[in-house]
Amino acid sequence: MGVFDEADDWRERTLEDVLLHCRDLVEDPTFPTVARFRETGGKVLGHFQVYFPEEIAHAAGMLPVKLRGAPLDPDHAESRFGSYLCSIVKTTLELPLAGHLKLDLFVSHPICDAARNLAAIFSRNFAHPSQILYLPQNANSSHTVTYLRAEYARLQADVEAVAERALTHEDLRASIAVFDENRRLLRELYALKRERPWVVAAEDAYALVALAGMLPREEHNELLRWVLPRLAARGGKAEDRVRVVFEGGFCEQPPFDLVRVIGRACYVVDDDWLIGLRYLTDDVGRTDDPLHALAEAYIERSSYSPVQHDLRKPKEEMLLARVRGADAGAVILAAAKMCEPGLEEQVAYAQSLEAAGVPFLVTELEENMTSFSGIELQLETFVENLLFA
Repeated sequence: MGVFDEADDWRERTLEDVLLHCRDLVEDPTFPTVARFRETGGKVLGHFQVYFPEEIAHAAGMLPVKLRGAPLDPDHAESRFGSYLCSIVKTTLELPLAGHLKLDLFVSHPICDAARNLAAIFSRNFAHPSQILYLPQNANSSHTVTYLRAEYARLQADVEAVAERALTHEDLRASIAVFDENRRLLRELYALKRERPWVVAAEDAYALVALAGMLPREEHNELLRWVLPRLAARGGKAEDRVRVVFEGGFCEQPPFDLVRVIGRACYVVDDDWLIGLRYLTDDVGRTDDPLHALAEAYIERSSYSPVQHDLRKPKEEMLLARVRGADAGAVILAAAKMCEPGLEEQVAYAQSLEAAGVPFLVTELEENMTSFSGIELQLETFVENLLFA
């Protein structure tokens, strides 16, 4: 089993062909890479936004799959939710209801009312177990790491029951090493986006990150090790485009076509798309207590997000630091429709950017939106005003 399902070696293909295939995989609502994993006898853990310690599932031989909705109509899921809820919870439930994705364990997080109830709705509709992972609400307590380690241990017991095997510290250490390599490779990808954004299209960077949530991580590492030096070897010169940071994709994701639209109009030099797959900002490392190390890394070495409340991480200041670190000239502030955490933070971000004199565009998105003419016109007008001011 590999990134490609053909008999020939995908590494003999062109870079453009491999990137096209990556984009196709990300847009495919049937999750073919997950289906192939199941065909080999593997079990699958699906986890909903934003962050999940995937090392625990990986150590048990399971495939951790990041559930981020899909480009399909929630025909079955509509009857399970109110019409006023965000799109991503509906399309996430639609995937297994429509038979596109089969899970052995589902884990959600109480980041909002919709996500809090998602595990219960899964429990009512599927035979496999569903759980809630309670990440700490108060990240500044002296007991936070101890609490989170216990929560990870509780989750580990559920994983062991489904995988039908007990995990050792060495199992966890081996998985942490695989994921540490993945984090380093993803940091390399984002460094390339910041330094030479013309060599990696926004949609290709998005697809390369998204595949981390759909492939065994060893395969994803192999893919990145092959792709990154070839991207870096691309020639070309910078075009006269505005360098922007996209903020607002921490949970509900922009449609892939919207990523394309933004990437054609400007250089996306940093973003919070799929931030849960890049949430830990440094290696976890090899320690005597792997669960404690994972918990400590989440508290002490993680990115910022509207759903993690840490007084040491003022989100407005961290967004400004992201803008300065990427040498960006503007920010796209997006929020998903019906998303209370995102809409609340959008106001604070806007005030901070305005005070700092950073131009920004405020817009909204929906994961299953199909028309982009309005936001494309917004974006073109915004960029032209910056270029010709």
